[in-house]
Amino acid sequence: MRVIGLDYGARTVGVAVSDGTGLIATARETIFREHENQLRETLRRIEALAGEEHAECIVLGLPLHMDGSMSERAEKTAAFGKKLETRIGLPVILQDERLTSREAQERLRGMGVPSSEWKEREDAIAAEIILQDYLDEQKRKTDV
Repeated sequence: MRVIGLDYGARTVGVAVSDGTGLIATARETIFREHENQLRETLRRIEALAGEEHAECIVLGLPLHMDGSMSERAEKTAAFGKKLETRIGLPVILQDERLTSREAQERLRGMGVPSSEWKEREDAIAAEIILQDYLDEQKRKTDV
């Protein structure tokens, strides 16, 4: 089972892809756009990736507040998820993404990547963390 993970931001979308077994997530790329509402090319790229990877679903990080309530960004993300689901025809699963950006930064720091290069990689790594959290949850459910 191949799954695509996304970290949706105002001007970027980090992308990660699972391996064929659905156990391991790997950061793939970051999609950049100039304006938040210019989604046509972003949707086109995600659709192409879903086809290339033969994805069965998309996991989209949901940026909740620390207390679990919906943030304004979470509402925009959920709306993007609906657009994505309509356009691509794959199920879009919302996954709690609290603290993934911080964890991505810690990983980059641990790998010795200069902070000037973080923006190019941070969102894809956050997508990897979101997707890996989802894959781990699915594995726990089947192991029970």
